[in-house]
Amino acid sequence: MKKQQGDGVVVIKKYANRRLYNTESSSYITLEHLAAMTRAGREFKVVDAKTDEDITHNVLTQIIMEEESRGQTMLPVNFLRQLIALYGDSMQAMVPDYLEASMESFRRNQTQFKTAVEGAFAGSPFAEIAKRNLEMFEAAANAFKPGATAAPAGGAAPVAGKDSEVAALKAELAQLRDKVDKLGE
Repeated sequence: MKKQQGDGVVVIKKYANRRLYNTESSSYITLEHLAAMTRAGREFKVVDAKTDEDITHNVLTQIIMEEESRGQTMLPVNFLRQLIALYGDSMQAMVPDYLEASMESFRRNQTQFKTAVEGAFAGSPFAEIAKRNLEMFEAAANAFKPGATAAPAGGAAPVAGKDSEVAALKAELAQLRDKVDKLGE
């Protein structure tokens, strides 16, 4: 999670009635607010209002559970089974660091991949195709961000526009095939 510069850790108090209180804004919030704060890179700590115990982990897990139950499934069943099987295993202590490093590596690779694809196809006849493929890759990668929905760049296009776009892509592909065939001769 990226921490925004100048922003301290926001303390959220959770009361016995399950209500969450943001001490920064002096207002009650929901789990959806906490999910939005997470996506925005805001650091927060959730504490039990009565005991002052840090319950951030439990609340973040609850947010994931709610996202998964709404159809925002990101965690495959087999992964969940393997994760559960690791509880109590001698390797359990290593799993959190491994998962955190893997996620950081995934995000870093996503950025490097984007840069490499943009540079590799700049000025070539495949540049437009690469650009479209990159947009599709970004939409797929955004599906890994909690609460994000894979939407085409620039918003939703009308169905008629999609049909003409598909036709244009087919024509462009046919032209590229002709060029490749001529180069091969």
